[in-house]
Amino acid sequence: MGSWEEQVRQFLLDEEEDDDELFFVILPAIIPYLSEEKEPIHTSSLTGAKKVREILEGHESWCKSEFRMEPAIFRTTTNFLRRENLLRDTRGVTIEEQLGMFMYMISHNASNQMLQKAFQHSGETIHRKISEVFDIVPTLTQRFVKLPSSIQTHTKIATDSRFMPFFQNCIGAIDGTHIPITIAEHRAAPYRNRKGTLSYNVMVACDFDLNFTFVSCGWEGSASDSGVLRSAISKGFSVPEGKFYLVDGGYANTSSFIAPYRGVRYHLNEFRRRRSSQSGYANYRELFNHRHAILRNHIERAIGVLKKRFPILKVGTFHPIENQIKIAAATVAFHNIIRGQNGDERWLDNQPDYISPSQYVDVPEGDINYLNDTESSDGSALRDQTALEMWAAYNS
Repeated sequence: MGSWEEQVRQFLLDEEEDDDELFFVILPAIIPYLSEEKEPIHTSSLTGAKKVREILEGHESWCKSEFRMEPAIFRTTTNFLRRENLLRDTRGVTIEEQLGMFMYMISHNASNQMLQKAFQHSGETIHRKISEVFDIVPTLTQRFVKLPSSIQTHTKIATDSRFMPFFQNCIGAIDGTHIPITIAEHRAAPYRNRKGTLSYNVMVACDFDLNFTFVSCGWEGSASDSGVLRSAISKGFSVPEGKFYLVDGGYANTSSFIAPYRGVRYHLNEFRRRRSSQSGYANYRELFNHRHAILRNHIERAIGVLKKRFPILKVGTFHPIENQIKIAAATVAFHNIIRGQNGDERWLDNQPDYISPSQYVDVPEGDINYLNDTESSDGSALRDQTALEMWAAYNS
């Protein structure tokens, strides 16, 4: 049988069809397009299935660098996908290989052509299998990115006199982070951020275990962090009665979202510099801001770990817009899956640069100041009460 006939057979196999009748129905339709014999492209003896198997059975560091997680976590994830019928094995591609393709893609910012070479499949098969993973990203985020279900005070607060009882009702921290986007010039204007680059603004919330509890993707880079939060609230994001999140100065201070005092030393490096020159705090506002910053730093650390593990979040890609946005949501879900299985993060500081840092896009780190001077009177009263109680305890 000629190689072009074998390619048709392989196509049908990838499509989960092995019906001879269907083969001979399709065959006459494609013969006119096969006027000359083409040299086979996918000739490596290391098929995609073998590649994935070698990675999973090889040294753990190989799996971490190629798939961003340990082999045991990778297998647990594929078992979950299989058990929940989110993906399915075919005779052409197993779930292990399909997840491997996707994780390799976001590890290397790999194009379809690069994936064809790495996994020895046709471009059409690569496209279809990657699309199937993109399709389940909303389900993964719904399953693994959940708002806090417990109203109990987190142990990091409950066992530290700097924070207890002042932050006993705090359930996490919120921030926005910009992700580069590639978009046609005629649609680019709303995505141009204050640094002049193109990005979309992602709102994330996390708990004090560095697990993400909420993600909202897709707002244009010109949108403010506070605007993205207002949109999330209008679409159902809510805070339990009496509880609050910590936010930075880019948000309005309310009883549900406590921001630091503006015009007062806030960032941790500012307090480090102060300690080197003098001791103590100037007033209750400065004390409150320092302890607020220590706790709110959890969201900055979570975002930092996310972007170290998935540096594709630092560069533009050439996926359709809807999939570019889904990449951020997918990485948040996989971050939680990996942390839920006690995945190691120490290796992230010594990983190979599969994506060159020279390709990283300079994007804003978040809004510096809330643009509206009007803040909630309830929020101001709660913050003042908390800060004054903290100051009294500090001086007693």
